[in-house]
Order: sequence, then structure tokens, then C-alpha cells
Amino acid sequence: MDVPSSEKWKHFENFGKFLGKASILEGMENENVPTPALREPRVRKPVMVVEAPPVIEQEPTPEPRQPFLVGDIPVKTAAAIAVIAGLIGGGAGVAITGLTGATYRTVVQPQVVTINGSTATSLATAVAAKALQSVVTIEVSGASAAGSGSGVIYSENGFIITNSHVVTVGGAEETPSIRVTLSDGRLFPATVVGTDQILDIAVIKIDATGLIPVVFGDADSITVGSEVIAIGAPLGLQNTVTDGVVSALNRSITISNEGDGFNFDLPGNEQSALAQDLSLPVIQTDASINPGNSGGALLNTRGELVGINVAIASSGSSSGSIGVGFALPATLVKRVTTDLIDNGSAKHGRIGAMVSAVAATSGVIGATIRGVDPGSPAEAAGMVKGDVVTMFNGVPIRDEVDITAQVRSLRPGDVATFTYVRGGVSRTGSVTVGSLE
Repeated sequence: MDVPSSEKWKHFENFGKFLGKASILEGMENENVPTPALREPRVRKPVMVVEAPPVIEQEPTPEPRQPFLVGDIPVKTAAAIAVIAGLIGGGAGVAITGLTGATYRTVVQPQVVTINGSTATSLATAVAAKALQSVVTIEVSGASAAGSGSGVIYSENGFIITNSHVVTVGGAEETPSIRVTLSDGRLFPATVVGTDQILDIAVIKIDATGLIPVVFGDADSITVGSEVIAIGAPLGLQNTVTDGVVSALNRSITISNEGDGFNFDLPGNEQSALAQDLSLPVIQTDASINPGNSGGALLNTRGELVGINVAIASSGSSSGSIGVGFALPATLVKRVTTDLIDNGSAKHGRIGAMVSAVAATSGVIGATIRGVDPGSPAEAAGMVKGDVVTMFNGVPIRDEVDITAQVRSLRPGDVATFTYVRGGVSRTGSVTVGSLE
């Protein structure tokens, strides 16, 4: 065996010192270089997965579909394919006109809420884990229009709340085909139980049991600045969660065929087929709401329903969310839903007074009484032409839209108090609401 030269011995000694270990040559120890401490073993962040309810197989077994895609709803021949944004109340969120023989498909999102590390969670995460299974995606196809929106499970036996404009594609369809996708991916055909076109609420029904209904929250559970979470299917993207705050309460908006910033935006930039202008009492939020969120849930931090998303404002230069969204209050939604399930229709209030915005010189904000129908509830309550109503049923009145929305939201027979100004003097009164129908 060859004996290493002195230079080679020195080379091996330095090499051993560099490694900080005993020399590879017997008898040559590296005592001057400390042995480095062992590193702590790497620990991966835990992954918490909140699972949705188990999928129950349906009979017969559905035909296989392409991965990650579901749906094949025929769309009538048209010039092009266009995703229509603007007001989510329009034609069920995503409204599409298609090429000849074309279909549209909805992407199915994950069926669980995945949380990457418990330290990264938030209130929105907890709300999503609790309420996601109570929100559905709704696809609608009719003779001349099609679209999609969202809905909220009302009962374990298949009643679902959404917007009237979702199931009628903005009033364009009377007998469309409707399909519901649950958060776990199951598909069901749906039938319309009843629609309320005055307050834009509808109830549909699927043949299913064991569903998880949403929990209704107290109206007092939110105030201006309260955090809220929106869940729905904007642009067909199921199980989308966004959050924000309550920007304003007791807001009122008008939806009209002409459009004033809150119009229903339908396929091909067509005007909506509303029979009349709508005045809706709403909650305003800056939670991101887009076309397709119509009929979806607005929730408080306890995961309770405080509103049904209905509309967004558009600036003209933007067709998506600009941070001004609106939801129908849950208390109103629950009242109308009960009427639709029990009777197939809902009743609305009327007082028999013609109203308009106040004159610039009036010196007070409110709604001016322009006339009173003989024998109407307004006449019985003592209202006269020229009165300016500043408060109705505890809600501040800024214009004629506010008072119309508040009256329509009441049932016939309800008693409402009001404050009005006559001859510069503020007075109070009460009115027994009549029936619009």
C-alpha cells in the first residue's frame, strides 16, 4: 500500500478540520474544531380540514362528466358569448348568450373548507366553515335567456330562498328549467314554489332531505361598521367567500327598466322585463358582490343570515363590484318566504298616498305628500297634501323611494307610526296599512 507523502497528510488534516469531524485517517483527530449542534427537526404546519356533510349517492347514478365541470344547459342561438356584469340583480348574475348549439358549464369548487394552519384563520374562515353548506348555486335556462345565481337553504326538506329575478332571468322567463348544485356537488332539478316580484324574493324546491338550513340572525345583530361575510357563486364560481362591513342600514334603492345605476343588466345589454319599478329596502355593504351573487347569503360573524344579496351599484366604467352592494334584510326575507311557502304568493302594504321628493326650499328632508286617495289608510291616518313625512315605522325617510320601500315591506293590517312636518311643525301619527293587491 502506498504511504501518503507529508503534503498529502497535511491536505487530509485540513480537509478533516473543514468538515468539523474526526479525520478519515486513523489516529488523526480534529480537536480544535467544535462539533456543530444538531438542527431541530423540521415540523410542518398542521392542515385543518373542515369537511362538508357526506355525499349521499343518488339513484340512478348520473352519467360521467368531464373532470371539474358540470352542467350542460342549452343556450339559444345568438351573436356572441358575453358575460354580463353590473347589477347582480339582473338575470341571475351571469347571463350568457351563446353560439349556435353552445352550452355553458359551471366550475365546481372544492367541497370542503381547507384551512392551512390554525394561526391563519379569521372570522370569515369560521363563518364559511359553518354556513357554506347552506348556500347553493342555481342555474336557469329558458326559451330566450339563461343565467346563474345563488340561493340559501331554508329547510332541511328542500325549500331554498333566492331572488325572483334569478328564477325568471330578470323577468324574461316564466317557465324556465332550474337546476341546483349543493356545496357538496350534488345536483337536483328544482321547481318554483312562489315568486314575489315586488320585493324580488323567490322560493324554489328540490327533492332532498337532511339538508342544513341557514340560521336566521337577529336584526339587532348588525350595525354600521359590523363585519359581514358574503357567500355565493359570482360568475358561476361556486362557494366563493368575501367579507366587508355594513356600510349603511335602512337604505332604499329603485330598480327600473330605464336604469339609474341600480338596473338589472341582462344578456346582450337588453333592458329588464320588469312590469313596474321596484323600491327595495336594503342593507348596504362593501363586501365584494358580483354578478352571480344574487340570492346568496350575507352573514354576521356568528354565521347567521342577515341578508339576501340582491344588487350592486355600477359606476358606468366598471361592471363588477365597486364596493357598493345591497342585500334584502333577513327579517323581511323570512316574512315573505313564509308567505310564499304557505300561500304561493306574498302580500304588500299600501297607504294610498302619492309621494315625491321634497322641494329644494322645503327646509326639511323627507317625502312630500302630493295627494291622498279618498277612503285610503293615509286619509284615515290624517295625512293631507303638503305634509312631509320624515320618519316611517322607525326608519328615517329621505325621499319617495324610502317611504315606498318601507310601506311595501309591511303586511296588510300592520300598524306603523310616522313623523311628519306640517306648517313647519313636526307631528306624529299612526296608520293601519292596507293591501297593495
